[in-house]
Amino acid sequence: MEMADDVYDTSEDYNYIEDNFTAKEEHVFQHQPTCLKEVQCVSLIAVSVVIFLLGLCGNALVIWITGFKMKKSVNTTWYMSLAISDFVFCAFLPLSIAHMALEDWIFGHFMCKFASSLMFINMFSSIFLLVVISVDRCVSVMFPVWAQNQRTIQKASVVVVLAWLLAIGLSIPSMIFRDVRSHLGRNICFNNYSQYPDSHKTVAVSRFIAGFIVPFTVIIFCYSIIIVRLRNNKMTKSSKPFRVMTALIAAFFICWLPYHVFILLELKHQYYDHSILATGLKICTSLAAANSFLNPVLYVFMGNDFKQKFKSCLLARMENAMGEEGRTISRYLSRSSSMDGRASTHI
Repeated sequence: MEMADDVYDTSEDYNYIEDNFTAKEEHVFQHQPTCLKEVQCVSLIAVSVVIFLLGLCGNALVIWITGFKMKKSVNTTWYMSLAISDFVFCAFLPLSIAHMALEDWIFGHFMCKFASSLMFINMFSSIFLLVVISVDRCVSVMFPVWAQNQRTIQKASVVVVLAWLLAIGLSIPSMIFRDVRSHLGRNICFNNYSQYPDSHKTVAVSRFIAGFIVPFTVIIFCYSIIIVRLRNNKMTKSSKPFRVMTALIAAFFICWLPYHVFILLELKHQYYDHSILATGLKICTSLAAANSFLNPVLYVFMGNDFKQKFKSCLLARMENAMGEEGRTISRYLSRSSSMDGRASTHI
């Protein structure tokens, strides 16, 4: 949205951002807070509460398991970083819930900027980490001997830090353009592009390209290579790690694509019905936020078959789901190294 750039926005932002709070628009769109009397608004609040509870608990569990219960590895480094990103985002969801219920931003100017930035740090860090994981898998399959020697926890940690720094850098526009203004007796946290009108389009398009198009192109390319290579060599029988990663990527795609579509539609808001655009932006923002609790759910339910899930405890299931990937890759690397060794003796 740029009006709904995050889950802390409401549909009314749209009216005020684009029209600079003109007297005409103020008259047309003046209304009293009625969120708790509207089914749609109450539903979105309920969804946000569920996302908050599941996301906070689920990601905390993933962080605890990968950080304290499992042997530290490159794989646990990737997944713990994803969980930390989602956990931080979910921890600030109560601000969104209060904002939607009160239709008033009561948390001040700094939190308006900070809360909005968190969503984009979460978005960019998540997609960048998925790209890193995909490239890591591709390199492990294409160059198994090199990967076995070079894939270290220290290097993985450096890559994670770089991904986070890049995500923070791309989230700077929220720190710059988010603003708080009083209107009709309420405080509104919105994107103020009035001084730089062209920046609205620049920010929206750059986020779509950097946060969606380019990453997914790289991910699809990497997985295409992995699938072809593994099918040709038939070096692994387990499909579990690939189901987990495919599910994570699919969840990100489903959660974030509608959001970006409506963000781009908003650039031409004069051609679309305002109520449809505003409602779509609210729903798509909640859908995007849902990605933060889906990751730990996928760790649990994609790691084992149905019967095993009910025979084992929750912690064991999550540990097994994440550990299986590392074991499968390790077996693949070991077999590849052995084959490469035998091949070199014949040369």
